[in-house]
Amino acid sequence: MDKTTTFDNNSIYVMEQIMEPLFTVSKDGSKVEPWLATGYDVSDDKLTYTIHLREGVTFSNGQPLTAADVKFSIDEDTATGSDGWGYINSAIDTVTATDDNTVTITLKYAWAPLIADLSLFSNGIIPNNYGGQTKDAFYAAPVGTGPFIWDSWKKGQYVKVKANKDYWGHKPHLDSVTWTVVADANTRKLQLQGGQIDIDDTPDWSSFTSLKSAPGINAQTFKSTYMEYVTFNEQRQPFQDPHVRRAIAYALDRDAIIKTVLFGNGTPADSLLSPGTPFYDKDNGAPTFDMDKAKQEMAQSTVPNGFSTTMLISSGDPNQASIAQIMQSELKDLGIDLQIQQLDPTAQKQARLKSDFDLVAQAWTMDIPDPDEWTSFAVDPDGGSHSSFSYYTNPQVIDLNKQAQQETDESKRQDLYSQIQTQVSADSPFAYLYYAPYVFAMTDHVKGFDVTPLGNYHLEDVYKTK
Repeated sequence: MDKTTTFDNNSIYVMEQIMEPLFTVSKDGSKVEPWLATGYDVSDDKLTYTIHLREGVTFSNGQPLTAADVKFSIDEDTATGSDGWGYINSAIDTVTATDDNTVTITLKYAWAPLIADLSLFSNGIIPNNYGGQTKDAFYAAPVGTGPFIWDSWKKGQYVKVKANKDYWGHKPHLDSVTWTVVADANTRKLQLQGGQIDIDDTPDWSSFTSLKSAPGINAQTFKSTYMEYVTFNEQRQPFQDPHVRRAIAYALDRDAIIKTVLFGNGTPADSLLSPGTPFYDKDNGAPTFDMDKAKQEMAQSTVPNGFSTTMLISSGDPNQASIAQIMQSELKDLGIDLQIQQLDPTAQKQARLKSDFDLVAQAWTMDIPDPDEWTSFAVDPDGGSHSSFSYYTNPQVIDLNKQAQQETDESKRQDLYSQIQTQVSADSPFAYLYYAPYVFAMTDHVKGFDVTPLGNYHLEDVYKTK
């Protein structure tokens, strides 16, 4: 539950119900809006932001929210640096509690995404000095200002929160919410139909198709910034060779994957950015399915006769299993023997963090309406994840990304992000697969559940009918 070092959505969506940021994402995902802050002022040189806090807000432990809590929370995030989400705050020079209700942030240089960054969950506000606890003790049962408060947690099985009856905003309708870990998609489907769960988070597409016509079930898709992709571990041979990476990227029939795995519910991914992300540019030369080009790339590579390798996926995920099987078949034409390794989601996450893989199936969704969160995560080795666990390093791309962070002119930012997308497509540290909507299935007793294109959802708005 450490908001500053966790990268998986399943944890993040729990955190967001408890620890709130200064700003939040609008319902359509296109901009940020005041939340714990009521507004801000910016100096003419764009280096000083004065942020005004909402008055009358208290943490669930009864302590009032003050600027000292905000300073501590942002500084805590910044301190993680390249080991967590600290890279998101790298332009911040100082955070000052000017008075109880005012925070002043001074930047080292102009930073276009600052307000969007302050809406990220990693900058969620927690009590100063962890409320007098150690960091480990605090994150074992975190405290925030959100509509829900901590209840219980059995790691690997479930986490439960209960309503914050003293919440400063719209009071939650629900008494409690429990997230249970059920890795197998078919089991979740049966639990939903049997009334053991209320919402199935991300049913596989075959289940979604059948659930749409199931009595008492409401299966829905929501607009998203979701992208599925394959990451190459450039620490391992032969993935240091861009010809090998491009060969695989050209060899993947994305339309076949979408038809077979998503039942048509998606579009081929053609860029580092998704169409719902600002500065997306589809004309960036990303590899598309072309087996002749794939074979040409392999012929120029260090392993023209092929090689054996392993792809890591999560067990119980039929989407990833199907994708891996399709890839296994397609890569045989290149002389590549692709073995499939399945680990339970927790073990798969740990293997990814330890770089214990050749290829790994991954997905990304934006959390803020600015591309910097993802581009820094994906192409900057100091961006919290060693370039989304690929260990990809291109000084030119890193420099372009830093320029884009500091550029406030929209047209110039577009040009910089277009250059980034073009160069990353040429280097192919990832094989982009598809864009897809978010998919949820719920009983028809669940009302008010909505998801922004960035994946955020406000459970205080959700209620159940009898």
